[in-house]
Amino acid sequence: MALFKSALGKLKQGLSRTRESLGGGLRSLLTGRKIDEQLLADLERRLIESDVGVAGARELVESVRADHKAGRIDSGDQVLDHLKRELKAMWPEADRTLHFADAAPTVILVTGINGVGKTTSIAKLCKALTNENRTVLLGACDTFRAGAVRQLEIWGERLGIEVVKGQQGGDPASVAFDACDAAVARKVDVLILDTAGRLHTQQGLMGQLEKIRRVIDKRIPGAPHETLLVLDATSGQNALRQAEEFKQTAGVTGIVLAKLDGTARGGIVVAIRTATDIPVKFVGVGETPDDLEPFDPETFIEAMLAE
Repeated sequence: MALFKSALGKLKQGLSRTRESLGGGLRSLLTGRKIDEQLLADLERRLIESDVGVAGARELVESVRADHKAGRIDSGDQVLDHLKRELKAMWPEADRTLHFADAAPTVILVTGINGVGKTTSIAKLCKALTNENRTVLLGACDTFRAGAVRQLEIWGERLGIEVVKGQQGGDPASVAFDACDAAVARKVDVLILDTAGRLHTQQGLMGQLEKIRRVIDKRIPGAPHETLLVLDATSGQNALRQAEEFKQTAGVTGIVLAKLDGTARGGIVVAIRTATDIPVKFVGVGETPDDLEPFDPETFIEAMLAE
């Protein structure tokens, strides 16, 4: 299905800044050099600057050192292909697809802090689902900001998708329950619930998120079937910390890494993989509703390090 196919061409275009910074930077660094401790130190610094993370950078550099000592690589020109192999191997075979309920509706809960591109990512997910001829309903559970509800409504109008909303300042869990009711009554395939932006340290809001989860499970047993955390790739290591923190508090099942087209920090996917086992399921590589790509490690690494 189209939703689960990752296009190398679109990824290369969307990752152009990362490709220039990381791929191009590595080629400049490695070409024509011998492998020695100075090169390895320069390589580690370059990887850390690209937000691969300290742990990921050290793991990769140690693999280069080990293969050099074993005689498997003997020059800097061979290191890039080695890095590609090692990076791809960081992701074992795993299910990174969107999980659908055995019986409709599938409920997807979307969370994250303010400003990460949450609503736009929801719109992109809606477009991908409707492209597969799935019917979609939206629930506007951010009752604190009228602007957030209106933004969701605007996307709904553009995409021909209805939005269930409540009173401003009302109970978000009540909106979630009403949205579940509507999804069941209208026999839609997928219900996507937008929630208020929150930090893991905001105990009241995190408790509210738990209440939403309890309410929708009561109305549709087993829901939510996915809890997606939207992260802003341009925030680099802050995105990594959010992934670690929300894993502990929000029952996150997958990550949407947004705004990759606006940053040279695409290496953050490596840092996330090193620090947490939450799968990155989708990456945002542009501003239009069609610019959402399923995360496939092999295709992503090829695009990130392509010439």
